[in-house]
Amino acid sequence: MADHELRQLPLDLELLFGDGGDGRAFGIDLPSGSLVWPDPEYDTLRTHHRPSFWLSDAPVQAGLWARLRSEHQRSGLWPVLLEDGVQPWSAGQIAPDSVAEIGHYTAAGFMAETWGDLTNREVDLAPFGDECPGLANPGEAVAHPDVVADWYAGVVAERRTPLGLAAVDRGADALVAIGWQGALHHNEWTVPLAAVVRSWEERFGARVVGLGFNTLDLSIAAPPATFDHALRVAAEHWTFCPDSLLQGPGTLVDYAEEIVGQNAWSFWWD
Repeated sequence: MADHELRQLPLDLELLFGDGGDGRAFGIDLPSGSLVWPDPEYDTLRTHHRPSFWLSDAPVQAGLWARLRSEHQRSGLWPVLLEDGVQPWSAGQIAPDSVAEIGHYTAAGFMAETWGDLTNREVDLAPFGDECPGLANPGEAVAHPDVVADWYAGVVAERRTPLGLAAVDRGADALVAIGWQGALHHNEWTVPLAAVVRSWEERFGARVVGLGFNTLDLSIAAPPATFDHALRVAAEHWTFCPDSLLQGPGTLVDYAEEIVGQNAWSFWWD
């Protein structure tokens, strides 16, 4: 079937939606795959009564990610390249939560609270020190966010990653719907982190492209173009993923120099 020939969602994908996928349309033939339910060991309260996401059986090409991304508005399914292999994901080692909870948190609130919690770390936070600088101003787009996302998907797909599909309105929400726990040792709950990524979507044209069990890959269409702007963004990255500095350059100044003009942000939590 041609990609432009829309049809009702396949029955298994309908199960991802609380409303059964009513009104959703789909025009792409997917490779073989299956729905992923959370293992009861991780969903101890049995609060998730439908599958968390769909997972391909094998790695996919970047072109498929881009086509699915372009279909998102009609399908309601956001594609994510899930690195680190299929087995942990397919085993249901996930902790999905309600996407509705994300709206109760803000990036500014998370940053301020976390900054205070991290002040005892041996990291050079000059010129800010113990004083949280607050959120950085929005960046200026160098290209459309979708164009940058499709480019970066090509980079991530070179790792030969399987594909996940999450029933969400925006990519940031996929972290919660899928039940990703990559930052567990930094922040036990993914919901506030998703609120930060939502803010980056709005201010920097970020798009969620890839997830690993402790990694996150974002495309960035409006990166900081100056060192001063990058320094403010670096401060946000410090509270979002302290290992960006702890396992990296060790100072905000050096880290800021690394992210000036960068169209991709990759995070790794130890």
